[in-house]
Order: sequence, then structure tokens, then C-alpha cells
Amino acid sequence: MSQQLSATVVQFAPLVLIFGVFYWLILRPQQQRQKELRKRLGALKRGDRVVTAGGLLGTVAKARDDSREIEIDIAANVRVTVLRDTISAVLAPDVAND
Repeated sequence: MSQQLSATVVQFAPLVLIFGVFYWLILRPQQQRQKELRKRLGALKRGDRVVTAGGLLGTVAKARDDSREIEIDIAANVRVTVLRDTISAVLAPDVAND
């Protein structure tokens, strides 16, 4: 009985090890990126550069904390309203290199 239990444990140990490696290398970093993006979306303010899920680059023109909608300028005199959830990235501001 004891041999059968230890054989079963040895048989499933590689599966548990593979799942652990998979979690630490793939799932955990992805969860951390999503958490950081949610934090950055909550802190959006006028002037932030964003990328939408559709690939539009724009500058936030109006963002209210209590609203799901954000207005972004995508060109001169062109303003669109997008849902906060469709923003896929908040770009870092360009630093002047004088």
C-alpha cells in the first residue's frame, strides 16, 4: 500500500512541478501587468497619451473618475469618446533631451 502511494506521488510530481513553473513564468506576470494597467486607468488625467485596443493613439482630453467614458484627441479638432476598458496602454511621457 505504501509503495503504491509513493509511486502515485512520484508519478504526479512532474505535473505539479510543470504547473508551478507555468504559473510563475506566465500567469503571475500577466496578472501583475493587468493589475498595473487597472491602476493606471483609474488614474488617467487630461494630457495622458493612451493607446486603445483598436490601435488609436491619442491624448486624454476629458476623464472623470466616476465615468466609464473618456474623450481622447486623436488629431487636430478630432475628439472621440472611448470606454475606459478599451484602453490597452498608457504611454510614458516623452522626456525632452536638451
